[in-house]
Amino acid sequence: MNHLDRLEAQSVYIFREAYRDFKQLGMLWSIGKDSTVLLWLARKAFFGHVPFPLIHIDTSYKIPEMIRYRNEKALEWNLNLIVGQDTESIKNKRTFPDGSIDRIACCKALKADALKYTLDGTWPRLKLNHSTGQLEPDTSPTPFTGVIVGARADEEGSRSKERYFSPRGIDHDWDIADQPPEFWNQYKTDFAPGTHVRIHPLLDWTELNIWEYILRENIPIIDTYFAKNNENIRYRSLGCYPCTHPVDSPSRNVSEIVEELRTGKFVNIAERSGRAQDKEDGGGLETLRREGYM
Repeated sequence: MNHLDRLEAQSVYIFREAYRDFKQLGMLWSIGKDSTVLLWLARKAFFGHVPFPLIHIDTSYKIPEMIRYRNEKALEWNLNLIVGQDTESIKNKRTFPDGSIDRIACCKALKADALKYTLDGTWPRLKLNHSTGQLEPDTSPTPFTGVIVGARADEEGSRSKERYFSPRGIDHDWDIADQPPEFWNQYKTDFAPGTHVRIHPLLDWTELNIWEYILRENIPIIDTYFAKNNENIRYRSLGCYPCTHPVDSPSRNVSEIVEELRTGKFVNIAERSGRAQDKEDGGGLETLRREGYM
């Protein structure tokens, strides 16, 4: 086995452990490279079928190509897609792009709060109707006790403190100092009632591993990651378009991105350097993540 085989096997194992032990299980799908690799691994783990819902938190400010890709693949791969949104904040223009709040408060409302209440089933949410291809109201929302997330330890500081099976409190708050030990593939999956658990199959993957795996598996990925139109810029990390900026890079395909990362071009540049909200949170997103952020 090479390093990608080992990473793949570990991730598949975690998927199956989670599916065995959490009956109300879902998976976050942000449409970026990590969560799309996560989806590919889920399909491998369960032989082409994803036996739990995919949850997308739509801030209404996602890059349009991301939403087109989401809808296309959800239909093509027969995915049970649930979409959550903070409709009140968007309707009342309590967002950063509308100028009423700062980026951190906007992330808390449109991402952290929307995620928490979508997972709890307390906010209205939408579900993909495969017959019509349209999103329709989810008339029987059920809460999720476990959610699979595409977080990687190398992506930013707070994620390096996660466990594979990371418990949250009843309000989705994260107590970093109170996490179970994990030794030799032995994971704690039984928690007290009311505990919400985040599950991280990609925790040991690096940015380079992700792109190497996309190349090896020929995983379809949105083209915003590639330089185009004779411009030497591309997105390295995707989020809301008012707060996400491209990086200097001439890479126009997956092979070129892999080579760029192998040569160490970005060794001293954070992967999320183009995400403006990270710069405004002095805790490196830890403040937001303690309150339920992805």
